[in-house]
Amino acid sequence: QVQLVESGGGLVQAGGSLRLSCAASGRTFSRYGMGWFRQPPGKEREFVAAISWTGGTTAYADSVKGRFTISRDNAKDTAYLQMNSLKPEDTAVYCCAADRSMLRSERTNAADFGSWGQGTQVTVSS
Repeated sequence: QVQLVESGGGLVQAGGSLRLSCAASGRTFSRYGMGWFRQPPGKEREFVAAISWTGGTTAYADSVKGRFTISRDNAKDTAYLQMNSLKPEDTAVYCCAADRSMLRSERTNAADFGSWGQGTQVTVSS
């Protein structure tokens, strides 16, 4: 198991930016794909972005394409989610997750992830 801790959430006005961080510990971070998911108030959890273990390929939900960027720094055992041009509908609890298996391309299905962080709240005001 890997332990994941998110940070960087907060309150921001529409059009603003935030960068979320996900610090990992407990296993070889660099061998696992990472993902970000979010759960808006009163709604189901949804996929946001994912990155392969190498960092060479990424995937995004249509709702965030062109605005969000996922990245990773394997030397720091940390994944990031840069969020620009934020909208009120981006308000949610954001969680990072680590793939269940090593050395795979990026995954977009929550069932493929075996470790989850506690989440960080992002609130975008209009």
